[in-house]
Amino acid sequence: MPATPRNRPRISPALATFVLLFGLNLLNYIDRYILPGAQPLIQHAFLATDEQMGGLTTALFFFYMFAAPVTGWLGDRFRRKPLIIAGAVLWSLATLASAFAHDYWSLYVRRAMVGVGEATFVIFAPAVLADFYPERDRNRILTIFYLGIPLGAALGYLAGGEMGSRWGWRAPFFLCAIPGLIVAGLYAVLAREPQRGSADHLRPTADRATFMGLFRNPAFLTATFGMAEITFALGGISAWVPTFLHRCNGLSVANASLYVSAITVVDGIAGTIAGGWLAQRWLRSDHRALYLLSFWSVVLTIPFGVLVFFGPRSSTIPALFAAEFFIFLNTGPLNAAIVNSVSAPVRATAISINIFCIHFFGDTFSPQIIGAVSDHSNLSIGLGATLVALLISCGILLAGAHFAPPLDEA
Repeated sequence: MPATPRNRPRISPALATFVLLFGLNLLNYIDRYILPGAQPLIQHAFLATDEQMGGLTTALFFFYMFAAPVTGWLGDRFRRKPLIIAGAVLWSLATLASAFAHDYWSLYVRRAMVGVGEATFVIFAPAVLADFYPERDRNRILTIFYLGIPLGAALGYLAGGEMGSRWGWRAPFFLCAIPGLIVAGLYAVLAREPQRGSADHLRPTADRATFMGLFRNPAFLTATFGMAEITFALGGISAWVPTFLHRCNGLSVANASLYVSAITVVDGIAGTIAGGWLAQRWLRSDHRALYLLSFWSVVLTIPFGVLVFFGPRSSTIPALFAAEFFIFLNTGPLNAAIVNSVSAPVRATAISINIFCIHFFGDTFSPQIIGAVSDHSNLSIGLGATLVALLISCGILLAGAHFAPPLDEA
């Protein structure tokens, strides 16, 4: 018997919203990583220095970082759905405009506008998902959501390198901007706005539910600053690794981007899923699991990072594969730790402060710092600064485990 309107199965509002947010997250990271994939081609076209090329990534994160507190304030006071749509449209149009840049500074401004658009979506998406799913489920949901990072980064690298090498560096910016506008339209029609705090079970204490309390909340602060040091490393590495493989290992621009995209998508999916699964099991016996798993993720990354930047050429690709797998283990758990450390009334604000901190102390300046060190020495030494940041992160995350909120109420 054919299904009637009454008995036809329907997709739940939570699932429909999650799928569309995942799609926007995927496209967000594609747009972000087109530039590193095509970077040598753009550098040649504009005759730019390494420091200038690092400055293009710095521009994105600088404006992203300073837009975040404003959008976070808005997100705790107004409906998040129209803000998410506006952000997706803005970053997609800015990516499209990047294809028509004819000098370094016009491209610089357009990358900055991509950052402003991202500052809405990246803040509101985890807050919306937290209002659909309770504390114990958020690691699982955010682990799946953040699979968009490695998938999007890999596709961005691949689009930038492959399409740029075939059709010129402008082509990937042009073609990758259109899907963002389409998914933003679908989100406007199909997504739902959940009630704030409807899935929270932990008690909203002063340090969890007030603005000033965030600065006295050690669970939030240690997760934020541990993530900031990881972000310093990841931002610098993601911006420069394709160029490092091209310059120091003799790979072509297309092959360097292909290697990085393949490693990123395989490790990103495997590492993110493995980290989320391990943390979910560990949470059954230890409420500190989100912090401890993130700590071990970084510890295991460091020795392979040393091999990538300072080891023999024969070890570069295998070590890069291992390093990326381990660093991706913390993706879901550490983001879940941030969301669980605060309550609904200030969650968007807390995420915006987290974003400001991880980019101010993290990847806003790391690509340009690495480029400046490279101009005065070499790229291996420049990238070595990321290993120091990872060591600092280890200490912060280990301390944070002592402040993890108990989930007995959740």
